[in-house]
Amino acid sequence: MTNWLPIPFLIFTVAALIIVDERVKPGGAGRNRRWVAVWKPLSSVLVILVAALSFTLPGPRDAVYTALVIVGLLFSLAGDVLLIFPSSRAFMVGLIAFLCAHLVYIAAFVHLQVSRELGSNKAAELLAAIVLAVIAAGVYSTLRPKLGKMRLPVMAYMAVISVMAHRALAVAFVYQGAAQMPVLIVAGALLFYLSDAIMAIDRFKMGGQMPHGHVWNLSSYYAGQLLLALSVAAFAL
Repeated sequence: MTNWLPIPFLIFTVAALIIVDERVKPGGAGRNRRWVAVWKPLSSVLVILVAALSFTLPGPRDAVYTALVIVGLLFSLAGDVLLIFPSSRAFMVGLIAFLCAHLVYIAAFVHLQVSRELGSNKAAELLAAIVLAVIAAGVYSTLRPKLGKMRLPVMAYMAVISVMAHRALAVAFVYQGAAQMPVLIVAGALLFYLSDAIMAIDRFKMGGQMPHGHVWNLSSYYAGQLLLALSVAAFAL
């Protein structure tokens, strides 16, 4: 399958990115931003290529879902580039870029549920909402003492990413078809959720000193994005 062709290169670039981050982190040293600026955007571009190559596969594709996922990945690429820079302003704009990515993913998952007339499982959705709200509240309470002026932006971001994970689960609760389809979007969404939680705890709670924090953050982030990229090929019309 042609959409899998970039994956070996993606594994290499993510591994290189993690090695660069980990080599310069001990003792609180700053990251080697020159190499991060190479490997991080390149990794994100390869994920976008995985999604785009789904158009080369035989059979009809859900063009709306594919386009929304690619737009979400493009917003994520913008966020990746902005987070390379150390300034608070760049971090805030990067946060907005990722917020937009999550909003687009929400639209993609809602499109799947509505366009395919999947209906909804209210009981399962309510339970998922409660669980995600408890997790978000727990993470936020951990971060709150160190957030300062970032309290409201972080609260808003956590609300949106929780909705994104919830809408992915909502599709899985009612999807009729091959199991790989809902598994890809749920696993992708939850890994993205996890990567953001790790980054927030590392940045705001632990001052960037979480043991191997960048390993867990980057590996879960790119795994989640890759699964979402692969999901566009799984959802055939």
